[in-house]
Amino acid sequence: MLCCGRRLIYPLVQLNGRRGYTHNVQPVQMAYNVFQGTNTDDSRPPLIIMHGLFGLKQNWRAVGRALEAKTNRKIITVDARNHGDSPHTGEHSSIEMAADVVHLMQQLNIDKASIMGHSMGGRTMMYMALKYPELVESGIIVDISPLELPRDFEAMEQIFGAMKNLRVPSELSMAEGRKYAEVEMKKAIPSNETVDFILLNLRKNPDGTFKWAANVDSLYNNLRLFSEFTNHIAGLQPYVGPMMFICGNKSNFVHPDSWPQIQKIFPNSNIHWLDAGHLVHFEQPVKFVELLVNFLK
Repeated sequence: MLCCGRRLIYPLVQLNGRRGYTHNVQPVQMAYNVFQGTNTDDSRPPLIIMHGLFGLKQNWRAVGRALEAKTNRKIITVDARNHGDSPHTGEHSSIEMAADVVHLMQQLNIDKASIMGHSMGGRTMMYMALKYPELVESGIIVDISPLELPRDFEAMEQIFGAMKNLRVPSELSMAEGRKYAEVEMKKAIPSNETVDFILLNLRKNPDGTFKWAANVDSLYNNLRLFSEFTNHIAGLQPYVGPMMFICGNKSNFVHPDSWPQIQKIFPNSNIHWLDAGHLVHFEQPVKFVELLVNFLK
């Protein structure tokens, strides 16, 4: 069964009588999908999945369905704030996004969950595990490190520039507009894979104009916060629950030499390298799901 969350904004209050989690953060009510079936075991903590930058909950639909069928757990995929169908805000960091996940757990009466995140979502879930360990049964982090950033991180500014400067003629159909955008974006972005991924965010308004589902301005304005993650987790105790990292050996988002440092933050963790780039779950879906099923069981 597939369910969709409502788009509302609530203040974050105490969770089941425990201490409040606001920390001067205004959470948003994220849009979400729930994957569950007749064999779903509601006594087991669900798995909450957050995508990476410019990702969408729909990107994880195949993974969600496969995991629900193979693990009998409820699977919840979300649109992070400033993405997809979730509210747009001026604030965007791992701190706010983790508060959004906690708020979602409160709304769905979830006491504890397993969490998984890719890239931006991975840092969100790492922060959540470190900040709110009592809410996290286990974690899965996909191709991102709590330490360094890739050497080509500056290329993100080029991507943002291309998105902000794109002007698609309103008289074009959705299919024609996407083709037009593809040609224009590829003039500025050398990776066809990256362009195809970003174009999943292209939308057409009722008046014919085109827009991005992602809040490009807010994401760009908060881009520097991605480099401040180590400051956000400074002083937090290591997360001692089970943690699995799945990384692409063709990606540079996680350096193999940094693994001993990562294990100081997540001492009960292991790492798996798949023959893939940054989009590990797209490039190696069978092996990726196999690792998830073994870990969650």
